[in-house]
Amino acid sequence: MAGAQQQSHERISLWPNGAPGSAARKSEPEQAKDYWVKNVHDPSVEVFLPPPDTATGAAVVVVPGGGHRLLVYNAEGREPAEFLANLGIAAFALKYRLAREEGSTYTIEGDAVADTYRALRLVRSRAEAWHIDPHRVGVMGFSAGGELVGMVAFPPGEGNQQAADPVDRLSGRPDFAIFIYPGPLAVPASVPSNAPPAFLAAASDDPCCGAPTVKILQMYRDAGVPVEAHIPAKGGHGFNMGQRSKLKSVNTWPQRLTDWLSDTGLLSH
Repeated sequence: MAGAQQQSHERISLWPNGAPGSAARKSEPEQAKDYWVKNVHDPSVEVFLPPPDTATGAAVVVVPGGGHRLLVYNAEGREPAEFLANLGIAAFALKYRLAREEGSTYTIEGDAVADTYRALRLVRSRAEAWHIDPHRVGVMGFSAGGELVGMVAFPPGEGNQQAADPVDRLSGRPDFAIFIYPGPLAVPASVPSNAPPAFLAAASDDPCCGAPTVKILQMYRDAGVPVEAHIPAKGGHGFNMGQRSKLKSVNTWPQRLTDWLSDTGLLSH
């Protein structure tokens, strides 16, 4: 079982001088125990690069869940990032600011969304160094992280061409989106016809996030945008990468994702 003793990877702050609105707390240490991380004031990505001979040029920002109160960082950040890197996809596990943590001054729509956009822009800004195609950068989110996927996937997401920081001039919109049991905030008012292709996974008996997944699926179908969904009958909420489940349909869901990545050409070199 993956845990705190995993191999260390490069950690990159999203804003070198501190995130807008929390720069004064940049040096405040995060809190981490067992499966979770919280007290995030210096949002960052942890870098998981595939070996050069297997790299496909695709990249994914991985957004863990945790109800915006904490981050399920190992099981929904590092483990999926390692999985993707093993497929040849550069992956970046995101630590974002938590709007519902006790005493938080952050908001989901402001700070957490800003962190997700910034992560996508940061990956594009280093595309050459990391051997990434800037037009093959996606986002994958679990639960609350899936909500953030929905909040960045559908708006235009253009960069600010007048920004002093060149990273902020780049597009923050993903080229493809992976929703894993996304929460209700992931459901947009509508899915535009130019929405990124999507993969969805959630258990039908998930009390919080099965319904939002089905809604997004239907909205994609109505918009005529390519979408694929894996909805096992059972599994509940929070099955992570499936390896801890005794249900075969849940245990093997990452293979469905692999098939989709292959069919969409994202595993091609």
